[in-house]
Amino acid sequence: MGGKRKKNDDSIMDDGDEGSRKRTKSKEPKQKDQVLPSMIKNKEKRSELHAKLKRQKKLDKRAKAQARDADVKRALELGEEPPEKKVPRTIENTRELDETICKPDDEELFAGNDADEFSSVLNKKQTPKILITTCRFNSTRGPAFISELLTVIPNSQYLKRGTYDLKKIVEYAKKKDFTSLLVVHTNRREPDALLVIGLPDGPTAHFKLSKLVLRKDIKNHGKPTSHLPELVMNNFTTRLGHRIGRLIQSLFPQDPEFKGRRVVTFHNQRDFIFFRHHRYIFETKEVKKTEKDKDGKSKKVPEQETNVRLQECGPRFTLKLISLQHGTFDTKGGEYEWVHKPEMDTSRRRFFL
Repeated sequence: MGGKRKKNDDSIMDDGDEGSRKRTKSKEPKQKDQVLPSMIKNKEKRSELHAKLKRQKKLDKRAKAQARDADVKRALELGEEPPEKKVPRTIENTRELDETICKPDDEELFAGNDADEFSSVLNKKQTPKILITTCRFNSTRGPAFISELLTVIPNSQYLKRGTYDLKKIVEYAKKKDFTSLLVVHTNRREPDALLVIGLPDGPTAHFKLSKLVLRKDIKNHGKPTSHLPELVMNNFTTRLGHRIGRLIQSLFPQDPEFKGRRVVTFHNQRDFIFFRHHRYIFETKEVKKTEKDKDGKSKKVPEQETNVRLQECGPRFTLKLISLQHGTFDTKGGEYEWVHKPEMDTSRRRFFL
């Protein structure tokens, strides 16, 4: 009896040992875990590993691009369709669906364009005339910014604010037949807001102004001429964006002088409007190309080649719409078309322009 019990106990112990061995084997990793830079305490070794991984990632990316180009070339040689180009997922192409996005066949939208406040300027029935002023408490960079705006916006004038109320300045601008009024607001010696008032009947757009870089602070900046600039408007796709785009367009004449090679760009991305001012630079270089003569011998023949590039003229800044108000500026009894509120920023993929 005792021997049998001992045998059973030994068999139980053997089974337990085998189970424990199996468990320890399953816990052992099949492959060695990758060592990350954050796991190394030594700073020099950590930076060395980080540089190595970064270099390897760059090589892998280049190898994938070369393999993709080889597949496209092979498909073209065989007369087949090239592989579909992958589009990366971005916040812009995954934006939430907006019912107010303008469509090319929207007849109601185009019918409204002929009757809005900007139609007379955009249909070339009236030449835009812009008045620029400041807030009451001006700063050092405010006048410098305004002096550069005067070179960017054609047919614009500066009016010293003094102690005049803004409503009186609006009335003065109406009497002098100005089509728009720009007010540069400054805070802590830095321009931080821009008020664009359409005259005589509005609307009034209030923008937050940020990331201002003046012309003198731009490396290798160019000096613009007095020619009328070409205006480029990008990504103003919704009804609100279309209206803001027309408000900005009404600041500039609609007959650009391409001879001056000036380009003014308002690029909307994620409801941030980026302003850039460039001019085209045409450079002619002599390039030697190889050609074969009648005898089949190759010789180098000089040819003229023209390259085009952009030179930034400045200033450079970013706008973000805060509110759009019916009519001219009125803080007490004004009716607002659109106002930005903090609760609107619940989703990163929701845009309004």
